Amino acid sequence: MDEQVVWPPVVGVALESETDLPGASVIPVILSGGIGSRLWPLSRELYPKQFLDLTGCGRTLLQTTAERLAGGGLAAPIIVCNHEHRFLVAEQLRASTLGAPDILLEPVGRNTAPAVAVAALRAIRRDPQAVLVVLPADHIIRDAQALHAAIAAGVTKAAENFLVTFGIVPSAAETGFGYIQAGEPLADTDGAWRVRRFVEKPDQDTAQTYIAAGDYYWNSGMFVFRASRYLEELKQFAPDILEACEAAMGGAQEDLDFLRLGAEAFDCCRADSIDYAVMEHTADAVVIPFAGGWNDLGSWSALLTETECDQVGNALIGDVMLHESENCYVRAEGRLVALVGVRDHIVVETSDAVLIASREAVQSVKELVEILRRQNRPELGSHRRVHRPWGSYEEIAAAERFQVKRIIVHPGKSLSLQMHHHRAEHWVVVQGTGRVTRGEDSYLISEDKSTYIPLGTVHRLENCGVIPLELVEVQTGSYLGEDDIVRYQDNYGRC
Repeated sequence: MDEQVVWPPVVGVALESETDLPGASVIPVILSGGIGSRLWPLSRELYPKQFLDLTGCGRTLLQTTAERLAGGGLAAPIIVCNHEHRFLVAEQLRASTLGAPDILLEPVGRNTAPAVAVAALRAIRRDPQAVLVVLPADHIIRDAQALHAAIAAGVTKAAENFLVTFGIVPSAAETGFGYIQAGEPLADTDGAWRVRRFVEKPDQDTAQTYIAAGDYYWNSGMFVFRASRYLEELKQFAPDILEACEAAMGGAQEDLDFLRLGAEAFDCCRADSIDYAVMEHTADAVVIPFAGGWNDLGSWSALLTETECDQVGNALIGDVMLHESENCYVRAEGRLVALVGVRDHIVVETSDAVLIASREAVQSVKELVEILRRQNRPELGSHRRVHRPWGSYEEIAAAERFQVKRIIVHPGKSLSLQMHHHRAEHWVVVQGTGRVTRGEDSYLISEDKSTYIPLGTVHRLENCGVIPLELVEVQTGSYLGEDDIVRYQDNYGRC
C-alpha cells in the first residue's frame, strides 16, 4: 500500500465476552452456496472450495469460518447451502462450538440476496429483533480478534438501523474485487462511514486511481444488519425477491436436521446479490474498514499469497519437482509433477484433470469452467472420489461392462438398503469389519474376505466396527451408472 495515503481509521472496538445488543440475538449467517469455479479443477460443483483444506491447516474453509466466530457470545449459526452439500455441511460442523447449526437447503443457487432473505425470515422466527452477521463460508481471515471487533462495531450500528458492510483496506490495485467508496463519517463515528457508492471490478488503471484516492475499499461480501431491517429494504427495492423467498419459506419442509426450501417458489426467484438488490439503493448503507488479514481465495493467485513459498517464490504442494522455475503455484494431488524453466504459472494436477495457467490469466479459469459446463463434462461436477453421508467411493478403473471402485464406510455408518437392475457386485474387504445384508441373509465380513451380490438382489453394507471399513468393489453388468439404484430404506432421507 502506498505509504503517503492516509486511510480512514480501521475499527478497533474491544469485544467483550458477549456482543452488546440488549434484547437481541446476534446470529451468524454463513453462506455456503458457491462452487469456487476459479479454483477448478480442485473445486468442483459437488465438492467446492469451502469444504477443502486449501491452506494446509488441517481444517476446511467452512470449519475455520465457524471456528473464528467462537467466543463472541453469538447464537447458533444459520447455514444456507445447496441441497447437494447438506451432508458435507452437517459433518464438517458437527463439533462446532457455536452450537447446532440451522441448515437451510436451496434447491438452486440464486445468489446472496435471496439466500440472506430466507436466513432473515428464519432468524426472525427465533427472535424478531435478531441481528445477522453475514459471512461467506470460503474466506480466510487471519486475525479473528479484529473480526470480532468489527462485528461488535457493526452490531452497534445495526442497533441504529444501519446496514453495515465491511470494506477491506486494500494492499494493492486489485482488479478481481469490487470496491466500496466511503463517504462522510457518521456524526458519532467510531470508524463507520456512509457508503458513497459501490463500483464494479475495475481495470488496472482505474484500480490504481482508487488506491491513490484513499477512500476506496475492497468489497468483502460481509454484512451486519437487523434481519427485519434487511427485509424492509428488500421489500422496498426488490419486492419480487422477498415475495418468492416468503413463499419458499412457507413451503419449506423439515428433512432430518435440515430445512428444505419450497422448490417451486425458490426456482422462480430472481437471482441477485445483496449489493445490487439492497445496498446500492438504501440510504442507510455504512462501511466499516477492516484490516484483519482477509483473503477471499477467489483465484489460484490469491491462494499463492496464502501458501508458504521457497526462496524464488514457488508454492509447492504434493509430489513436485522444479528446476529453473520461479513464482509458480504447483499442486500435485496424486502423482509426480515436474516443471523445467517455468515462471509465473499455476499448475494443478488432480486424478482426472490438469490445469496449466499463466498467473496473469487465472481470473479466466471461470470462463473455462463455463466451456466445461456447455460440453457437459463430468470433470466439472465431481472428483473421482465422491463423498457420501456414509463415507466415499472412488473409481479405480472402468471399461464397457465392468467398473472397479474403492469404497470407504465410516464407523457406525451404512449404505442404503438397495437393489440394482443392471449390475452385480463383488466386494473384497481391505480393512475393517462390515455387516452385509443380502436378501434374507445377514453376516459379517472382515479383512481379506469377499462376498458377491447378484444382480437384482436387495442388499446393504454397514460398518459395525470402530475403524473405517475399506473395500474394493467390482461391478459387472450392462449399465453401471450411479442412477441404477432402487432404495428401499435410507438413514439419510435419500429417495
